[in-house]
Amino acid sequence: MLCFFQNQSMNPLILSVFFLFLSIISLSDGGSIGVNYGRVANNLPSAVKVVQLLKTHGIERVKVYDTDPSVLKALSGSGIKVTVDLPNELLISAAKRPSFASSWVQRNVAVYYPSTQIESIAVGNEVFVDPHNTTQFLVPAMKNIHDALVKYKLDSTIKVSSPIALSALQNSYPSSAGSFRPELIEPVFKPMLEFLRQTGSYLMVNAYPFFAYESNADVISLDYTLFRENPGVVDSGNGLRYFSLFDAQIDAVFAAMSALKYDDIKLVVSETGWPSKGDENELGASLQNAAAYNGNLVRRVLTGGGTPLRPHADLTVFLFALFNENSKNGPTSERNYGLFYPNEEKVYNVPFTVEGLKGYRDDRSPVAGGGPGGGQRLSRPVIGGGGGGNVGPSAAGQTWCVANGELGKDKLQPALDYACGEGGADCHPIQPGSTCFDPNTLEAHASFAFNSYYQKKGRAIGTCYFGGTAYIVTQAPTSSSSRNQEEEGDEEEEDWGGLITGEEEAGPEAETAAGAGAGVVAATSWRRVKNSVYKSYSKQH
Repeated sequence: MLCFFQNQSMNPLILSVFFLFLSIISLSDGGSIGVNYGRVANNLPSAVKVVQLLKTHGIERVKVYDTDPSVLKALSGSGIKVTVDLPNELLISAAKRPSFASSWVQRNVAVYYPSTQIESIAVGNEVFVDPHNTTQFLVPAMKNIHDALVKYKLDSTIKVSSPIALSALQNSYPSSAGSFRPELIEPVFKPMLEFLRQTGSYLMVNAYPFFAYESNADVISLDYTLFRENPGVVDSGNGLRYFSLFDAQIDAVFAAMSALKYDDIKLVVSETGWPSKGDENELGASLQNAAAYNGNLVRRVLTGGGTPLRPHADLTVFLFALFNENSKNGPTSERNYGLFYPNEEKVYNVPFTVEGLKGYRDDRSPVAGGGPGGGQRLSRPVIGGGGGGNVGPSAAGQTWCVANGELGKDKLQPALDYACGEGGADCHPIQPGSTCFDPNTLEAHASFAFNSYYQKKGRAIGTCYFGGTAYIVTQAPTSSSSRNQEEEGDEEEEDWGGLITGEEEAGPEAETAAGAGAGVVAATSWRRVKNSVYKSYSKQH
């Protein structure tokens, strides 16, 4: 349970001195900033122009989601360090056939190196949330790709890793209690972390504080999310104080690795970002918030220093994304993560270099279309006890997970198969002859299975996505199957996370909004799921 009180705060003078110190310390020994160059759009500049754009703004690292020849050739001789991607749909081939891995490395890496300074290969992307169930092939694929690098004598300069989403965490609050999902530890994380240790590589992590704020704006301080002045949150496990949700997210992963005795593994933030525009219900998606998050993040990274748990570990962080990408599906935010418009103009002012930081100032203009302001404190308790970032019903009450029927059979069927299979949803009631078989439609059955999984997991953040085919609603679905699950979810509430639903149950342990921010670090949404399944479904990349 979170243990923060409404009157818990730091002396204002101490806060002012602290943040003044952050602003004037040396900028010479910091971390590194890169960008993700996605191309799900039909109006982007040529790769040659993109490389010139990167150089003009001093961006020295770029991560791409494939190995497109035009992009890798354009980057040749630029001096920009490159991370390439072996997509999820190739994991099975790379895992089962060493010859395939060798050929892939020869055609997509060795032929361009060293003119194109490829520094790492991302094998898959957020594989654990890929509905095609490729998790078992991840580590074998990584090993075969590395063996191919050894064959071509590139293993000392090019590292192999795989980006994970924060939904891979079982516990995330407090950060010191971070742990991986139990079902992933033995088959995946232990062998993967051992591989990273043996090859001198690092773990890639995709971290999005925006998703936590969007879903829980009533209990998370916006200032805590945007790296602005705030009282901070004390980790009850080790006494460390956090001033940003980003740091809390990263340290939860560090703690999860330490719990498995891999506290020597480094970490790279392979994706993080904030949308400059969103739909009406996408709280926090605004130009001002995006500018504040990315600008303050760059300052936090380039001024040096690590996280509270690993203060001497400078971070490499890749911002998502270089451009607004107009061909993406999903909510409006999907098309508005870009730092630049396709005409190469900045969407908002954000520095990328130490020199650029000298003239940077966080504009604290009123937040547009983004819900509550920062620094809000609540007298009612935060909903959600225990670890893992589990947040139950919002102040509005119950929530349900339903299928998006507009996406069609090709997307819904694999997601339904996952929910009823590996996901462990109770799908007996939707079998022929059972009570919830009718209406006999794929959408109705998928909604039942998705909601079964969602309620079973205590309505935790990240448990209603299913490859982007599901979404959360706050009004009870009208089908009989959903009504039955609503009753079932209400009956089981105490068994799933000890959810607090009223102030009278909280006693003296009222919690602050900033504290809630530290407790909801394991979030996922359209943005992160799309990266892992987008190419498989739309073939637009």
